[in-house]
Amino acid sequence: MFGIGMQELIIIAVIALLIVGPRKLPDLAKTLGKGFSEFKKATEGITDDIKETIKEDKKQDDDEWKNSLLMKKPDTEENKPESSNNTSTHS
Repeated sequence: MFGIGMQELIIIAVIALLIVGPRKLPDLAKTLGKGFSEFKKATEGITDDIKETIKEDKKQDDDEWKNSLLMKKPDTEENKPESSNNTSTHS
């Protein structure tokens, strides 16, 4: 847990007990627990959003890669065939 051993945890608990006092220590521990829980939920939400974005980008990149391998050209105004109705003569 964050590279902290049992001895360090005991020292931190004793110092917290001396500073905060025995009456407020359970409330402090509960508040810290809720704070860490909310932080964990927020980071999981952000992680899920990032994973979803990466998945969408990868799928889009795969489609572009497949099109380039098949030598498909994207449909643009320049690549679309002209209609037979547009037969004007240049003078």
